[in-house]
Parts: sequence; structure tokens; C-alpha cells
Amino acid sequence: MESVLIAEQERSGVNVIVGVSGASGSVYGIRLLERLRGVPGAVIHLVMSRSGEKTLFLETGKRIADLGKLATFTYRVEDIGCRLASGSFRSDAMVVAPCSVHTMSAIACGITSNLLVRAADVTLKERRKLILMVRETPLHLGHLRTMTQLAEMGAIIAPPIPGFYTNPQTVMDIVDQSVDRVMDLLGLPVEGARRWDGPADDDKTSGAE
Repeated sequence: MESVLIAEQERSGVNVIVGVSGASGSVYGIRLLERLRGVPGAVIHLVMSRSGEKTLFLETGKRIADLGKLATFTYRVEDIGCRLASGSFRSDAMVVAPCSVHTMSAIACGITSNLLVRAADVTLKERRKLILMVRETPLHLGHLRTMTQLAEMGAIIAPPIPGFYTNPQTVMDIVDQSVDRVMDLLGLPVEGARRWDGPADDDKTSGAE
């Protein structure tokens, strides 16, 4: 019965591919999965690079099986023949969170040596939404040119650079600010997400004479 319900969700719901690469910031991938899991009808397809698995464990103590519990389907990064590798498989968007420079560069050059990069390449060629949470600093000219190339190809470059107008109190407040912006880009806004609505009334009138 569960498989029938999932199949129906795939046909009528939103299908989002989540890639997790080896850049620092595994928490962004985790939080994105948690946010997507809260979307009714969302079908989440997870693929993680081997470097991503290592970074995940070093930063959080978690393993891919732990993240798999947040996804509808999990795929091996070597499984280049699975359905995510084909444009005939219907997906609505893909997010790589976090996105390493290595993964970003491979996507830009069309080097589809693993499923994560192949799925991103398919997303671009099928004119679907690809969002890359590139996690690197500082950036040299090659990085910037690669980002420009990807933007010209149709990708959305969305580095996890938080805004502090929400007066964050915890690390997770900072993480949520970036992840919730990605959810906006997906067209799946998070209820209760903290947004800028102009200064408080007292601030608006403080400069008045």
C-alpha cells in the first residue's frame, strides 16, 4: 500500500532531487531534507557523493543511512544507470546542498562521472531548476568564471550567505535563513520563515522631525 501511495505522489506531487557533496556544511543538506519532508506530497530523491558521506560523518557523526530516513528514495552515487540519470524521469528541481567547488566545476563542464553530477546535468539539459549552494571562500577568478558559466546555463547559484536582519540567536537560525531562501526558490515557501518586513515602527519614525 505504501508503494502505491509513493507512486501516486511521484505522479501528482513535487519531485525534488537533493545532492549532498563533500563541501563543509553538511547541516545545510540535512536541514533542506527536513524542510522538504514537511511539504505535503513532496517526493525526495537523495544522492550523496563519497566525499559528502565523509564530511557528513566528520561534522555531524551521522551516516548516509541517517539522511536516508529523511528522503523518499536514496541512490548510490555510482549508480549511473538509475532513473535519475535519464531526462525521461520527471523531476521538478534539484538542489546541491552543500555544493563543493569540485562538484560545481564538474557540472559546469558536463563531466558526468557520477550520479550526482549526471542528475545535475540532466536537470540543466531538461531546462529544470538547478540550485547550487556553493560553499567556498575566498573565491579565485576560476571559481567566479565557473559560476558565471553555470548561471548562463540556467543554474541558480545560491551560496549559504545569511542575512542578519532576522537577529539570529543560534547557529540553526543562521542555517535556516539560507535554507528557507532555497525553499522560496523551489516555490515551496516555509510557513513561519523569518522575513524582512521593513524596520519596526519606532525605527521608521526615529528620524522624523
